[in-house]
Amino acid sequence: MPETILVVEDEPSLQETLAYNLQKQGYQVETCGNGREALEVARRLSPDLLLLDIMLPGLDGVEVCKTLRREGLHMPVIMLTARDDEIDRVVGLEIGADDYVTKPFSMRELIARVKAQLRRTETVRDELEKIKTSAPEQDSLSFGNLTINRTRREASLNETPLALKPQEYDLLLFFAEHRGKMLSREFVLERVWGWDYVGDSRTVDVHVRWLRQKVEVDPANPIRIVTVRGGGYRFEG
Repeated sequence: MPETILVVEDEPSLQETLAYNLQKQGYQVETCGNGREALEVARRLSPDLLLLDIMLPGLDGVEVCKTLRREGLHMPVIMLTARDDEIDRVVGLEIGADDYVTKPFSMRELIARVKAQLRRTETVRDELEKIKTSAPEQDSLSFGNLTINRTRREASLNETPLALKPQEYDLLLFFAEHRGKMLSREFVLERVWGWDYVGDSRTVDVHVRWLRQKVEVDPANPIRIVTVRGGGYRFEG
């Protein structure tokens, strides 16, 4: 079944051009020209991706995106704008947009960005399907000299508490809960940081480096949190 893209653009010629080019790529395309209609269609269809003009009549793209995120609709959002001010890009990303394209833009570039966002979503969805465990949740997880306590939200090494930042603890627990499974950076980012996080997968690399300094005997040659070439990370315990 083809993926559905909702194009929200009030300029008829651009709306038609976007729809035509996306349909050529095999996508199902729905269109509308104002913010209020965009909210109604997005709620009804839950499209796989939203191309959202920032300057719309009635309700602008920023308010549309904020409303969708507030209501828990987390499809990727690529915002389109005729302005190139840095503050516009920052605001767009802070309210939950996943990417930002300034007009005029290359159709080839836009299609590439659409495909990249859809691939990221598909990766996360596939890994969620793969990673299902029937084992009951335990209060504590132990891996040799490393212990993680869910109730107290702390970890210890050789019975000595580790000084972990909240995000470091969440990342370590997530790895431990999926011991032995390859986890892509994108999947970790979505599951630990959340859909609303403004950043990229390099954030995961930085936190993994910090964690290794605390849980590995030799952080330069890790045996607990290992790198999977071209994939992501795997927790060996």
